Amino acid sequence: MAIEQRGDASVVTHALAQDELSKLRDVGTEQVEFRKGLVRLGRLCGYEIVDGRMETEYIEIETPLTTTMGERVKGLDDVVIINVLRAATPFVEGLLKAFPRARQGVISASRDEEAGMNTDGEFPISVDYVKLPEIGPEDTVIVADPMLATGSTMCAVLEHITGTQTEPETLLTLSAVAAPPGIVRVSSAFPDIDVLTVAIDEELDDDGFIVPGLGDAGDRAFRTD
Repeated sequence: MAIEQRGDASVVTHALAQDELSKLRDVGTEQVEFRKGLVRLGRLCGYEIVDGRMETEYIEIETPLTTTMGERVKGLDDVVIINVLRAATPFVEGLLKAFPRARQGVISASRDEEAGMNTDGEFPISVDYVKLPEIGPEDTVIVADPMLATGSTMCAVLEHITGTQTEPETLLTLSAVAAPPGIVRVSSAFPDIDVLTVAIDEELDDDGFIVPGLGDAGDRAFRTD
């Protein structure tokens, strides 16, 4: 299985996921290829979630020639993907290739860059729009945001989800890159949540950006400054 537990987080170690992440990190990767890379990475992460976090069951199948046993993934119709706007949009596009029947929700949440980090390493967060499907106790909920930096945005998003919905069977966050402070903040505030990422980077700089990171995923994907 290509998911490894590393402290408070789980890391997708699949070679193709790591390959895609390396391309995304490269400053020479231009907008179109960056956006497509996020889509590919989302798809690969989706497949790893299926393999590592979902159960299978054996069923009887009648083929054109005989009857045999087959294996099916349980719960593929009970997946909810939450898109943390805007950077997660191409990431979610990839996830939907693994979970084409998933119900979708969106939360527009952003940190106040001008205010900066406080002494606890947190940013003020503005949540401007929330539209979530109904979540049931049998659901697998994936909250997607490519960057888990300070954890301020993700905690604000999770508060909206956990505060207004039924507790799902599985709730996990998914990022391309995460920093240790964000992992600690999310896992401390929500100890039952599975923090899943493709890489745990070294640190945050003084402005709260992940180092080495991959830059601002939203700006690079949508060609904005």
